[in-house]
Amino acid sequence: MPKPIHEIKRYPLRKNDLLQGWDSADELILQHMQNLELASKKILIINDQFGALSCGLEDFDCTTYTDSYVSMKGIQFNSDQRINPIHNLKNLAGPYDYVLIQLPKNMSFFEDILCHLTHHLHSDSKIICGSMVKHMAPASFELLQKYIGPTSTSLAQKKARLIFASFEKTQVVSPYPKTLKLDHFEVPFINHSNLFSRDKLDIGTRFFLDHIPKGPFTKILDLGCANGIIGIKAKMINPDAKLYFSDESSMAIESASSNYKNYFNDEAEFLWTNCFENRPLALLDLVLCNPPFHQQNTIGDFIAWQMFQDAFHSLKQGGSIRVIGNSHLGYQVKLKKLFGNSKIVATNNKFVICEARKSLT
Repeated sequence: MPKPIHEIKRYPLRKNDLLQGWDSADELILQHMQNLELASKKILIINDQFGALSCGLEDFDCTTYTDSYVSMKGIQFNSDQRINPIHNLKNLAGPYDYVLIQLPKNMSFFEDILCHLTHHLHSDSKIICGSMVKHMAPASFELLQKYIGPTSTSLAQKKARLIFASFEKTQVVSPYPKTLKLDHFEVPFINHSNLFSRDKLDIGTRFFLDHIPKGPFTKILDLGCANGIIGIKAKMINPDAKLYFSDESSMAIESASSNYKNYFNDEAEFLWTNCFENRPLALLDLVLCNPPFHQQNTIGDFIAWQMFQDAFHSLKQGGSIRVIGNSHLGYQVKLKKLFGNSKIVATNNKFVICEARKSLT
């Protein structure tokens, strides 16, 4: 029995969480699909947030794709483990009759998705994209018209709208991943489409790279690793250390793994996970972290706080965490609350790098 949309929960579960696990775009897509004959149709669901679409249509022949570990776990939880999404675009297996897409914020990711889709559609395939109107970028229409066909839209309801397109174009090869040459790094970095700052090195990371510590570290974690550049720099400075990389984006883990292998011959561990949850206690000597401040379209410091908590649990006594963030975020205060200490390592006109150490007592 499909779970009603109002019962869909966010992942990870939080006490007294006031944020709901679906939005009006989910409702609008499901409402539209109720009017269609789906019994013999093959459906692909892309970027389902926490399972509203997958659970609402689980009685039909559906495949769900997500790059997000958080979304994957939400979908599994809300379907009582009946639905297991794929997380690599290479694993699409069309042709699909209907493709339902919650529009991503990242238009490079959307372009990558559409390029892959052109290999899994037929002449009657229908694409249905949903989004809250305030998040609907003009580029999404341009990309649909470029790779799929002419678009039309629904009326807005509850501040959400649908975009419709029928497949009229031809198969194309995705331009992703792309490579990025960076100063002071010999080998260009491989960046998949859903990475943050995939077209250039963001200024926060650039500042952080100048303040990676050298010490007697045996195990170092690049927490929220993106393409792995922070961990790779840490390995260069601390060649005897074993490196761990974690990120909730499957594409980030794939990028970091490829980039690490281009620089080093030893084995590192690459973990597709939410922050560093459910990992061994007292494992790490050093955690390096540039926390994101949003989950999908939700902005807040809850991800950073979970990252700090997970780091605390996985650090050895005497181990430390070094964090960069915008000055106004006050990460040094949050670290002191958790670790009982913190210090500012470096600042500039935009960022603060701070460090906390896990007490030996």
